[in-house]
Amino acid sequence: MKGKWKKCKFIDVANVIGGGTPSKKIPEYWNGDIDWLTVNDFNHGRKYVHSASEKITKLGLEKSSTKILKKGQIIISARGTVGVIAVLKKDMAFNQSNYGINAKGNITFNDYLYYLLKYKINELKQASYGAVFDTITKSTFENLEIEIPESIDKQRAIASVLSSLDDKIDLLHRQNKTLEQTAETIFRKWFIEDAKEDWEVIHFGEIVHPKRGKNITKSKTIEGPYPVVAGGIEPSCYHSEYNTLEPVVTISASGASAGYVRLYHTKVWASDCSYLDYSVTPYLYFCYVFLKINQHILFDKQTGSAQPHIYPTQIMELELCNYPEELMIKFENWCKNIFNKIKLNKIQIRTLENLRDTLLPKLMSGQVKVRI
Repeated sequence: MKGKWKKCKFIDVANVIGGGTPSKKIPEYWNGDIDWLTVNDFNHGRKYVHSASEKITKLGLEKSSTKILKKGQIIISARGTVGVIAVLKKDMAFNQSNYGINAKGNITFNDYLYYLLKYKINELKQASYGAVFDTITKSTFENLEIEIPESIDKQRAIASVLSSLDDKIDLLHRQNKTLEQTAETIFRKWFIEDAKEDWEVIHFGEIVHPKRGKNITKSKTIEGPYPVVAGGIEPSCYHSEYNTLEPVVTISASGASAGYVRLYHTKVWASDCSYLDYSVTPYLYFCYVFLKINQHILFDKQTGSAQPHIYPTQIMELELCNYPEELMIKFENWCKNIFNKIKLNKIQIRTLENLRDTLLPKLMSGQVKVRI
């Protein structure tokens, strides 16, 4: 017996809130102090979204159909990339390609609803439609049938188990972000702020030649442990073979993320990207931090009207100083400790994610009981 659970429609327990976009033609609506979410801000597989890349003004909020979601409420993507979901860590506005979700009355609460939606996400995706973009609408939520414990205390116990894991995951991600920022701060201090006037300006290609990945189609991949790094920010799939050493720095070659720099602590199959590993340079972490700091320049170098591209030659055109070898070695060795800690944190994150993903369907279906 799993106790008393009740069947109902999702809209019986939650409000579904639409968003909007202030006119891009009116500058006074933009660059204010109100975070304005798009799916790109929370398409990272984590529970919480802390901020948005774009901001609007109070006037932009008032003159558009966008609304403010409160801290602790839920956002879910509804068009294109359907079913990405997160919990807000502060009040934020959002666009019309997403819905806000807020629990009704004392039937349930947002933390439980977040995990309920995660549990039902495939059902929502299957109900999406659209000739060009997959889309879910308010009627999708109206037709969604759910089953929840009648006891709020039981809901809290279930959400508490899963939240404890997500909170640890979020803490480790934020710790990794702080460690990377520390490496960037040291780089700026040693190589930019303390730069000597007699250091000659050279091109990045004079110290390293990025390799070009070998494209592979999904139909030819064989499932395995190695991420396939293509045009997107996240791995497109996994393969049984690899063509890099570890660690490896990748620079996306095409698509909306062309120029995006990422560090992998494992071997990968480098596909639609340029990459650096220790077969190319002994200063891998130096190169990674340098490229991250100059990522905005790579974005500006994108070519192609229909499909943006970044080629190895454009990466090699980046300017830097001809730094003393002993300083680069010192920075490389210092970074190894920083990035080894990041690597260990990522291993722990994967362990916690696997445990959470195993428990989620069992807890949300009542297959596994929790003590109240």
